[in-house]
Amino acid sequence: MVDHAPSAAGTAPEDALAAALSGDPGDPAPGDAAAARPRRSAATRAAILTAARDRFAADGYERATIRAIARDAGIDPSMVMRYYGNKAGLFAAASEIEVHAPDLTHVPRDQAAARLVRHFLERWECDETLMAMMRVGVTNEAGAERMRGVFAEQIEPVLAAVCPVPEEAPTRAALVASQILGMALCRYVLHVPPAVGLSHDEVVAWLAPTIQRYLTAERP
Repeated sequence: MVDHAPSAAGTAPEDALAAALSGDPGDPAPGDAAAARPRRSAATRAAILTAARDRFAADGYERATIRAIARDAGIDPSMVMRYYGNKAGLFAAASEIEVHAPDLTHVPRDQAAARLVRHFLERWECDETLMAMMRVGVTNEAGAERMRGVFAEQIEPVLAAVCPVPEEAPTRAALVASQILGMALCRYVLHVPPAVGLSHDEVVAWLAPTIQRYLTAERP
């Protein structure tokens, strides 16, 4: 069954927890060193976000619960509510993605695709959030919508700067995504053996010519 995109309202039982919060059980006692507070807070947030990404990927947005995420993180559900308010707020934080797309206007025209492919290979392998959202994106509509937004906001402008017909950037971005996301799905999510076995240079050699055509060809 297709999941629905998150609502800012969250879920009533979980939102009710927020109103009862008066303190942070994970913060140090008043007598503790003040420097311990930001370290503990940061560690708690990191644990929550890691558990949330895994749970959203496994269960989808609708079925994932604050209580299950808190249990996975080893904390009380009230801590999740304190930091993120409700499930919608938690999902927004857990799906925050920055792909750091390269500026292709400073790359030789015939090397633009190779630069883009190599950049994304590096991003997939070093950014746990990006990989987690790839998994979420193939299991529920909320994750898919988030990934679509990332490409529309962060990739289309990069392509518009180099493609011969800027108004075609959305179409060209979709074509580029079909190659880059397709390889990511096969290599890092489904672990298709031949895709996993390719070196970075081999992936670039196979994908770049097709993506270069999507980027700079006048017309099909």
